[in-house]
Amino acid sequence: MATTSSMFMYSLTIQPPTSVTQAILGQFAGTKEQQIVTASGSRLTIHRPDPTQGKISIILSQDVFGIIRTLAAFRLAGSSKDFIIIGSDSGRITIVEYVPARNRFNRLHLETFGKSGIRRVIPGQYLAVDPKGRACLIASAEKNKLVYVLNRNAQAELTISSPLEAHKPQTLVFALVGLDVGYENPIFAVLEVDYTECDQDPTGQAFEEVEKSLVYYELDLGLNHVVRKWSDPVDRTASMLLQVPGGSDGPSGVLVCGIDNITYRHSNQDAFRVPIPRRRGVTENPERKRCITAGVMHRMRGAFFFLLQSEDGDLFKVTIDMVEDDGGQPTGEVKKLKIKYFDTVPIASTLCILKSGFLFVASETGNHHFYQFEKLGDDDNEAEFDSDSFPADPTEPYTPAYFHPRGSENVNLVESIDSMNPQLDCKVANLTDEDAPQIYSICGSGARSSFRTLKHGLEVNDIVDSELPSVPAAVWTTKITRNDEFDAYIVLSFDNGTLVLSIGETVEEVTDTGFLSSASTLAVQQLGEDALIQVHPKGIRHIRADRRVNEWPVPQHRSIVAATTNERQVAVALSSGEIVYFEMDSDGSLAEYDEKREMSGTVTCLSLGEVPEGRVRSQYLAVGCDDSTVRILSLDPESTLENKSVQALTSAPSALSIMAMPDSTSGGSTLYLHIGLYSGVYLRTVLDEITGELSDTRTRFLGPKPAKLFRVSVKGEPAVLALSSRSWLGYSDPQTKNFMLTPLSYVPLEWGSNFSSEQCTEGMVGIQGQNLR
Repeated sequence: MATTSSMFMYSLTIQPPTSVTQAILGQFAGTKEQQIVTASGSRLTIHRPDPTQGKISIILSQDVFGIIRTLAAFRLAGSSKDFIIIGSDSGRITIVEYVPARNRFNRLHLETFGKSGIRRVIPGQYLAVDPKGRACLIASAEKNKLVYVLNRNAQAELTISSPLEAHKPQTLVFALVGLDVGYENPIFAVLEVDYTECDQDPTGQAFEEVEKSLVYYELDLGLNHVVRKWSDPVDRTASMLLQVPGGSDGPSGVLVCGIDNITYRHSNQDAFRVPIPRRRGVTENPERKRCITAGVMHRMRGAFFFLLQSEDGDLFKVTIDMVEDDGGQPTGEVKKLKIKYFDTVPIASTLCILKSGFLFVASETGNHHFYQFEKLGDDDNEAEFDSDSFPADPTEPYTPAYFHPRGSENVNLVESIDSMNPQLDCKVANLTDEDAPQIYSICGSGARSSFRTLKHGLEVNDIVDSELPSVPAAVWTTKITRNDEFDAYIVLSFDNGTLVLSIGETVEEVTDTGFLSSASTLAVQQLGEDALIQVHPKGIRHIRADRRVNEWPVPQHRSIVAATTNERQVAVALSSGEIVYFEMDSDGSLAEYDEKREMSGTVTCLSLGEVPEGRVRSQYLAVGCDDSTVRILSLDPESTLENKSVQALTSAPSALSIMAMPDSTSGGSTLYLHIGLYSGVYLRTVLDEITGELSDTRTRFLGPKPAKLFRVSVKGEPAVLALSSRSWLGYSDPQTKNFMLTPLSYVPLEWGSNFSSEQCTEGMVGIQGQNLR
């Protein structure tokens, strides 16, 4: 029997992690706009908050192929851009920058200091940065601490020094933060416990008496070494440190957060302590003590405050009053510490306050929340507690402080960001009887639990859904002139006629457009500067700006079966198998080329590409016939409608589309021919711009219905809308430029077209049964 299995498992992430373990704030793009960088397992994501709309959107998400344990942002003196330091399970410290021009993260430094993996003596668990960006300290849960000096060289490039050791054996680290000391030697504050005596005492007495200490480590930039500058015992339950502004902004030092108390500590200041207010209510236990789980400090002009969150989700505003001199200016000496209830939000792993007046709450469970500050809680009736009423010594008894929880008054929820953390159970089932099964899952905890359905597809926002008098066959949108910003008409084709709708504040039927309403329509196009084209089975209508109409009738006993257009060219296929080609003259009229091309079979579809910038025509015409072939014909004046290449297919083509799309291999754009077959198969093949040859064909099955293809625009980039039994969108990935074909999480459409109006600058209009969507 073989000792190794022949079965290999392939792991594919279908949904990136949504749990945020840490978030940092900074100007990572080098502009005045702030961005939020989050760590989710192995993914580093940069978000762009939009203060005008109150939205937050993902700019870039990058898998780092490791576990991100800590994040920190820093900025070199005199710079306008923040860099990101990452502590991971790789045994390395990494510095990356965000490059907005290329929309990617660029790794600047990768310094190895230990083994890979999450180990208690390998640094990476804690990370702190000097506020002036001169140094960072990365520490392990036990013993080891490394300080790296950050600087710039003569070429203004970021440099990192060799690590300076600040190790202390048999010492556990609970928290770490950089002190704000201005431009004096950088100091890092650490919460430590020395367990040397506990290790050697079998009775457990030493453990009962062990002290937790607040320790200052100073980096001497002149001597280039780290010294243990100051140490003082703190409350044994202390678990978090928060930096207090220094220099001209504040007194410097730290807030030490423990169970039921918050203490201000600094080496040259007295200690000031306030309790964490407890909830008062009939369902609350008045004896239960709270601790702080998350906090953030925010600077304003001439002031600062802290928002600290308890494990109930309650936010408390903490401020520091300073002694003032005779002129009314703060001296830097602390007078008292004050705390008051602010609001209640979901329990957070990280809180971020933006300068634009927003609060980002990276929730521990359930959706992340994006709030807008309505006010700062200065003028409400909440009771305020200060350190004058409470002893600084943590061992002395005191009277607890209480408050009544209420609904949010100071912050207003503007956006909720989906998160499935934690996922407790899931089932895969096709309950809606669609092409692909769905994933049903139970997420969250407590009152923030949710039942969610996951579908494979892009989300679609349904803006308008209106029923039509009968079932339409096709729909187009068109501008009136080339320079129009928005579409002016929606043209609906029925079996026995055409309906034209005007787009404005309301959509209403118009009859004076020059379109032939008594026949069905095969194609609509804005031609030249200010003309319109309507192709119907019996001819082509050329509608001028002054409403003059030129009609090209089809030869007797024939009709048009397929048509394709662009802004300068028109090609139609007749029922006799002939291809008739038109091109716009300099005077704006359509000129028919004398020679017609007769195909061997009945033409099922045609496609012209867009006219390239700086050119007067698209070079090629793609023709699909019922003999299961696609032919590429030249449109060059010297070889008009000559055959350039042919491709055999497994079924007759139902739709064609020639499009130039961004390409990851060339770095620019490549001309593609998209082919839809009656069998429901979609093909994408490269069309050589010089020779017209077809190569490198890729295939995808869309569904059992014949595939229809439409040229659309998504975020300013060309895309292809492919319709079968499901709707699909083919587009270039914004980051990798690889071609993606993804289903839309939407009802199946029969026809689609681009749509642009003042209310919806970039959208699509489609037909589903008797409905216009």
